Amino acid sequence: MEKTNKPTVAVIGVGNIGKVVAANLVKGNRPVIVAARNVEHAKALSNELGHLVQSMELGAAINAADIIVMAVWFDSIKELFYQYGANLQGKIIVDPSNPIAPDGNGGFVKTIGAQESAGQILSALLPKDAKLVKALGTLGAASLANAAFQQPGNVLFYATDDTDINTTIEELITDSGFDPVRIGGINQSIRIEVFGALHEFGALGKTVTASEAKEKII
Repeated sequence: MEKTNKPTVAVIGVGNIGKVVAANLVKGNRPVIVAARNVEHAKALSNELGHLVQSMELGAAINAADIIVMAVWFDSIKELFYQYGANLQGKIIVDPSNPIAPDGNGGFVKTIGAQESAGQILSALLPKDAKLVKALGTLGAASLANAAFQQPGNVLFYATDDTDINTTIEELITDSGFDPVRIGGINQSIRIEVFGALHEFGALGKTVTASEAKEKII
């Protein structure tokens, strides 16, 4: 994996979202570590994406990275907080999760309260001195892949209480092929999770450019 002066990024989880996040970062010439509970799955993705990607086991990836993208299910993030809490102290944690499950009728249903957000629940469980960002989850995997690196650029919204990391997160989103737009603190997470006003599978209903996004943020 090539060295960079930018913060080191680890993508935890190599499912639909994790694969696309890692692939987009590679397209943006950003080195990335990938990890998963099944180490062979992470190795396979690393081999597929090339020299900018290195696979590691979970604990090593968390220790090596400054920014941890938790590209796993919401409940799995809570488990990782519990299992790797000491390792996650002081890290920037990116939460792209959407707390949903199949409804049995071909659709999805929220697995938490209607007025609750994964971002706010996770913020209450955050390891010591870690900083939480809700980001990289406002589009489905297909749009996250197809809408990246377009002109004019498409937007990925993010939310964080830690404004001192805005530049770091915006650099990460830019390297992923999107224009970053902050919507506020973690208390705004529900707006950028599934069914929210600023999610592809919510009121927004599509990808948007920065100029279009300005009309949606009020």
